[in-house]
Amino acid sequence: MTGTSLLSAADIRRLAQQLNIRPTKRWGQNFVIDPNTIRRIVDLAGLSGTEHVLEVGPGLGSLTLGLLDRAEKVTAVEIDPALAAELPVTAARMRPQRASRLTVVCDDALRADPEELGDPSVVVANLPYNVAVPVVLHLLEVLPSLSTGLVMVQEEVADRLAAAPGSKIYGVPSVKIAWDTQARKVGVVGKKVFWPEPRISSGLVRLDRGAPVSSELSRREVFSVVEAAFAQRRKTLRAALSGLIGSGDRAEQVLRAAGVDPQARGETLDIHAFARIAEARRYAE
Repeated sequence: MTGTSLLSAADIRRLAQQLNIRPTKRWGQNFVIDPNTIRRIVDLAGLSGTEHVLEVGPGLGSLTLGLLDRAEKVTAVEIDPALAAELPVTAARMRPQRASRLTVVCDDALRADPEELGDPSVVVANLPYNVAVPVVLHLLEVLPSLSTGLVMVQEEVADRLAAAPGSKIYGVPSVKIAWDTQARKVGVVGKKVFWPEPRISSGLVRLDRGAPVSSELSRREVFSVVEAAFAQRRKTLRAALSGLIGSGDRAEQVLRAAGVDPQARGETLDIHAFARIAEARRYAE
């Protein structure tokens, strides 16, 4: 099969059998077996043909082939050595004219050398459920070249990433991603398009990068406040931040200086408010 054909369910199972591979929970492997889902993901990514796309967890190559059809270059990061070794073979067989555009990095996306990944402008990935949030936040931190993305994650994770202040599911991931990125849930993917079939549906999240909330503060300074505020979600900010800032009275002074009600809870604040708290904390030291 060559040209623009994509891997079918039968192709995926045949490849896995040839490689003696069974999807493992350890690496969160759920392979997409539906070509139409691949086309949908690539369409939603909005590729124009000039992008360098980063794919995390390509597995047997379902999405990789779709990306090669629409991108100038694809860098795929795969933690499983057997899958990483086979991916170029699949690309050469099914996309002989475009296989040279593919670079495969056999590594953990959370530990891979950013220089080895190059300067991708877009991330498009079916992310392993167990590491989806850490991977997204890590890539945004270490790859300033990223400007947009389309990631498929567990649906409840998608909802958290896109949640707004005041929502019951608004939390640390929601705030941290808003540091320099707008996350929008743009679709739902059913369970039956995967092998093995997961227990819950997946969500598609569009990522659009902008300027950081603050040019004066570091990500670490602001995120330390965010983590402290949500560590004890039911506590007021005055109480929750006392361990980070000092006594309750000192925490109250910093919060008031930031224009934040000391009796409020972290779930009501947006990233801008957390940045103001971090700034007030810096000047109070």
